[in-house]
Amino acid sequence: MTVFEELTRRGLIAQMTHPEKIEELLNGEKVTFYIGFDATADSLHVGHFLQMVVMKRLQQAGHRPIALLGTGTTMVGDPTGKTDMRKMLSVEEINHNAMCFKRQMEKFIDFSDGKALMLKNGDWLLHLNYIELLRDVGVHFSVNEMLTAECFKTRLEKGLSFIEFNYMIMQSYDFLKLHRDYGCMMQLGGNDQWANILGGIKLTRRVTGDDVYGMTFTLLTTKEGKKMGKTENGAVWLDPEKTSPYEFFQYWRNVADDDVINCLKLLTFVPIEEIEAMEKWEGSQLNKAKEILAHELTKMVHGQQEADKALEAARAIFAGGTHSDDMPTTSLVSSDLADGAISVADLLVKTGLAPSKGEAKRLIQQGGVSVDDVKVSDFAAVIGKESFDKGQVILKKGKKIYHKVLLG
Repeated sequence: MTVFEELTRRGLIAQMTHPEKIEELLNGEKVTFYIGFDATADSLHVGHFLQMVVMKRLQQAGHRPIALLGTGTTMVGDPTGKTDMRKMLSVEEINHNAMCFKRQMEKFIDFSDGKALMLKNGDWLLHLNYIELLRDVGVHFSVNEMLTAECFKTRLEKGLSFIEFNYMIMQSYDFLKLHRDYGCMMQLGGNDQWANILGGIKLTRRVTGDDVYGMTFTLLTTKEGKKMGKTENGAVWLDPEKTSPYEFFQYWRNVADDDVINCLKLLTFVPIEEIEAMEKWEGSQLNKAKEILAHELTKMVHGQQEADKALEAARAIFAGGTHSDDMPTTSLVSSDLADGAISVADLLVKTGLAPSKGEAKRLIQQGGVSVDDVKVSDFAAVIGKESFDKGQVILKKGKKIYHKVLLG
């Protein structure tokens, strides 16, 4: 199977500028392509993961990826998919975030001996002369066309700032720069980046006369179209300090039955023939598919050892047990207790099982919380110091989420 057939069969491709030419390039030539990552946080998250999977697939097929860290574009902020302007970050924050991205990407992509490049667009964007940019680049953009782009249309009602309006021009200039300096022929990205990618292709063709191409990936969404990678506590991060390997495993172990096969196709390197055979699975068989998904992804992000530990802990819990050394754990100190006790609601917030006291109250009132297998129905319920005499207290949220609490 060719790499293009693999991408197609897995449902990874959303849109292409020139399907026949792109298929020819990916199957018959060695192409330099790029994907941009704005450094808006100090860790990559699940939304970035699919892009790195595609980069890895294409690299394995002999193509050269450029991972472009947006140390320049992050100074402006991409309006795509946002109802409000992004938070402005300092140069120091952006550079720190970019270094965090770099360390994580190096686990997935082989940057040795020029097999892939990691560049920062701040190295050129931050030194551009504004008047020259307007004359050399801005002249090629139609404001009328830009305003029809989905990334701008969704913001016009609430107001689109002038700084954000420049984002498409900056990203487009990146493609021109990478084509000129590194022979980059393709820009790839999530399907929400289609308008920005088209901007770069048009600019590069108008300035250089060369043909370049664009391709977007399917966004990682549920069957209902909701973006995946979010929990009630926030994003699912690739940094183990922000989302533990066990929590990462549990996120994928708990995906809906309707979504597990699609996630296996998009995110894992499990042979497509094996995944297609799983499409006939139903009922309890789908739990096995979810286990495969969770283990494969945790192994890719956190390594074999952490994946095995998370799998063992999850199996112990699903088998009816609640004790595991690898279960997420929170350690309390005496000062966390008031008069020798702590409320269940406070404990839910402290362990991260609820983002707020209000959400904790809702969970308790709906019967979704247990302490040591005893359901809690009173929002004012407390856990006394004596409950820790056996060594630990086990909190349970819903049917599948367990958390161990220790008292030091």
